[in-house]
Amino acid sequence: MGYFTVIAAALIVLTAALLLSADSSTAKLIKHHNHHHHHSEEQCDVSDGKWVHDSAYPLYNAMKCPFIDKPFNCIKNGRRNREYQKYRWQPHHCNIPRWNGTDFLMKIRSKKVMFVGDSMSLNQFQSLICMIHSANPHFNHTYSRKGAVSTFKIPALKISISFLRNALLVDLIKVGNKRVLKLDSVQKSAAAWKGNDILIFDSWHWWLHSGRKQMWDEIQFGKVKVKDMTRLVAYEIGLQTWARWVHKNVDSKRVRIFFQGVSPDHDSGREWGQPNATHCIAEQRPLTLQAYPGGPHPADVVLNRVLKGLKKRVHLLNISKLSQFRVDGHPHIYVTASRRAIDCTHWCLPGVPDIWNQLLYAFL
Repeated sequence: MGYFTVIAAALIVLTAALLLSADSSTAKLIKHHNHHHHHSEEQCDVSDGKWVHDSAYPLYNAMKCPFIDKPFNCIKNGRRNREYQKYRWQPHHCNIPRWNGTDFLMKIRSKKVMFVGDSMSLNQFQSLICMIHSANPHFNHTYSRKGAVSTFKIPALKISISFLRNALLVDLIKVGNKRVLKLDSVQKSAAAWKGNDILIFDSWHWWLHSGRKQMWDEIQFGKVKVKDMTRLVAYEIGLQTWARWVHKNVDSKRVRIFFQGVSPDHDSGREWGQPNATHCIAEQRPLTLQAYPGGPHPADVVLNRVLKGLKKRVHLLNISKLSQFRVDGHPHIYVTASRRAIDCTHWCLPGVPDIWNQLLYAFL
């Protein structure tokens, strides 16, 4: 029985039943978070820490950064309380290097960096280019948008940082009048990934959408076609397909691969111990709890499992747990100037994604 036949059979059963100062402390952190890591006696879990108020933050001024999309620019949309911009993440047993934008550029000189994913990846991409622009205003740059790709370049240093919108990573094709999600293929998607020196992937939120926001009409795996299935199952199978592409196509000596952990929503107060809160609107400070009441994000558990099974080195940007404590960091009603919508999914800039990029800086 062939591989896809076995998986397809398992798929049917599953759907029926149900789915980390480059000092010594930073070295510990990196040892722990190389996913293809060997367990070390010296380990630091970067997600085990707390948010601390820091007068050195924010790292840039939203009103002076021309790259921020309106939904992420909470100050421009009327948010007056700016305390959410003044926190940094401090792990209990190690340190994350403080941001040095000039040093970062030297690390990526003559390289092509690409973020691939959904709007959470866009959130991190825009955060990073604002951090770079603020720290290095003397460098001439270009910024362009063409189709699904946004690109920031510093020609003098031969640096290119781009964002490619690809929410599901696996292929989504048109067959007749149907949009077919091919869980076993990234051939079409991966064409744009090749030729980059650093890739930062992200995927989760669009796997959840149903109704008019659902991106597919049909799901296919091998010869098996289904109208829908348990979304965590589909997500894991899609990640396994992505992982096989990494294993077969990525030269780890030349290309560095990162995966952004799952960014949490804050739509239900039960998740953070406030059962009467239906949204994140009233939250003004980070949570100071020892543990997040809602527990680990189910999709992050799946992502960790897939990355641990990879034989090629992939670095997890372990952002899920630390972001769970930032109920105050979302745009909420300041997602638009009219304040008629609520967004407890994305993040205000400056804000939480700046810390995600400090983790990226630590690895590089």
